[in-house]
Amino acid sequence: MLIHHTQDPQWMADAYVVAAEAGGPAIWIDCNGAHDDLHRFVEENDLTVEGILLTHHHIDHIYDLDEVMERYGVPVGASARAIELIREEGHYTGPVEHVLAEDATCELAGLEVRCIPTPGHAGGHLAFLVDGTDVFTGDVLFNGTVGGTRAPGHTDLADLRASLDRLLELDDAVAVHPGHTVPTTIGTERASNPFVRHFRGEEPALEEPVTAWGEPATLLVWGPDYDGGHKALVRWVDGSEDIVGGSKVKRG
Repeated sequence: MLIHHTQDPQWMADAYVVAAEAGGPAIWIDCNGAHDDLHRFVEENDLTVEGILLTHHHIDHIYDLDEVMERYGVPVGASARAIELIREEGHYTGPVEHVLAEDATCELAGLEVRCIPTPGHAGGHLAFLVDGTDVFTGDVLFNGTVGGTRAPGHTDLADLRASLDRLLELDDAVAVHPGHTVPTTIGTERASNPFVRHFRGEEPALEEPVTAWGEPATLLVWGPDYDGGHKALVRWVDGSEDIVGGSKVKRG
C-alpha cells in the first residue's frame, strides 16, 4: 500500500493520499490546504484519484476541498452529520455527493474501506480502516493523546470514549494515521497513551483542583498534545467530564 501525507504549517493538520499500488486508483483523505506535495505524489506514481473522504467537518480538515475536487473531478464522501455541520459552518459550499454510512464497508480505489463511527470530538466523525491494516483516525486518536470534546460541533466524552473503544478493538499492529502530526499504532496507544490507559483503568486520576476555561474543575489526567503542549481530562463541578487543551487549564 502507498500512503503519503502532508502537514500544513498553521494547524499541523494532515491530509493523505492512499493507493494499493503505483499506476492505479487512489483515495484522498481530508484536505488541509497543503496539497502541492500530494499532487506531486499523485503525478509521480501515476495515480488516479477516485474519491475524497472526510473524517469530519472542521475547517483544518476541509480547507481547499474545492481545489482538490475540481482538480480531479471526483466525488466527496462524509457522514450525514458531518455534511450537515459543513453546511452550517459554511466553510465549503460545494457538493458532498456520498453519504457514508456508519460502520459500512465498501470498496474504493481497489481498497476495502470500513467507516468506523467515532464521534466525540465532532458529531458525525468517521475513522477509515483501509484493508484492515491502516486506520485514519482524524481527530479522535493521536500519537500519545486524544481529541478534545470542546471543539465546534462536538458531542461528549461518553461518545469519545466509545469511539476509542471501537478503535482499540483493532489489532495492535494496525497503523494509526491521525489528523495531526505523526503516525503510531493501536498497540502503542493501548500501552502508553495516558488518556487511553486512564479510561481502561490502568492509570489513576490525579484528582487535582484546577481552573479550566475559567471554571473550577478537577484535573484527572494531564498528558501531551500533538502540538507540543498539553491536553487534560477534567471533571466539572456537575460531575461531567471533558478533554480540554492544556492552555485552558490553570494549575497550582
